[in-house]
Formats: sequence, structure tokens, C-alpha cells
Amino acid sequence: MKSLAPPLRLVLLKVDGQTYALHLEAVDRVLHMAAITPLPGAPDVVEGVINIQGEVLAIVSIRRRLGLPRRSVTAADSLVVAHAGTRRIAIIAESVLGVAECGAGAVVGCDDIRHIEGVVKTSDGLVLIQDLERFFSAEEAQSLDLALEGV
Repeated sequence: MKSLAPPLRLVLLKVDGQTYALHLEAVDRVLHMAAITPLPGAPDVVEGVINIQGEVLAIVSIRRRLGLPRRSVTAADSLVVAHAGTRRIAIIAESVLGVAECGAGAVVGCDDIRHIEGVVKTSDGLVLIQDLERFFSAEEAQSLDLALEGV
């Protein structure tokens, strides 16, 4: 008998009207927007940093990663605290829609965009699944580490 793969559990979030997803196991929590401190020397995808219970986290923007027009963060935005490899980051989301499940077979892989793991079609449209393991290039990770050393 063929065993079925467990469903993927995804945290859905909106950025610029597009729905993105993060694997639930990568997400620690969702927070209300907080004041962001600029981080000189950080890669462009990093908006700045915040201190959460003594831990300084880089605030990253999917919007910037995709080259979308810049938008000021608002008090209505959320921060999704997640693991990107061994690093914890907070991702800016215009809204967090909740958790959804989909079959692993429903995901179409995406090798063309480094930080997109795949795409799944839902009743609301296409959802782009972020690959947080590959969100930063090696150069970006190094420049972020150097920028964080001064914090």
C-alpha cells in the first residue's frame, strides 16, 4: 500500500495584493508592527532591525526582494517571525491570512526564482511559497552579519 505524504501546512500572508506562504514549521509567531531601527550596511532587502525580548532580528521585505515599489510600513502591518536557515528574521506582511493545508503533490516547483520554492493554486489564486533557506544570497548573508556585528 502506497503511503501518502502528509499535507503541507502553510502560513499565508499578503504583500502587494499577492499571497505568499511560509512553511508553518518555520514560523515562530506573528506580531503587530513595531518601530524599526535602520541598519546601515545591511542588504537592500533588510528594512532594519527590532529587538524582541533581547534578540535583535533583521526585518526583511518580500516587496524589496521582488523589486516592487517601496511602501512605508504602517501600524496595520504585521511581522512574521520565522527561521531562515539558522537565522531568525521578521518578515513584513500587509496582512496574515492564517494557516492553510495543501497536498504536497499540489505544489509546482520553481527553480527560476531563488527564494520561491514553489507555487500552489488555491480557490483564491496562486500562492507563492517562500524558500527561507535561500532567501538571502551568500553575499547578502555576509553583509547582514557584518551589519549586525555593530548592533
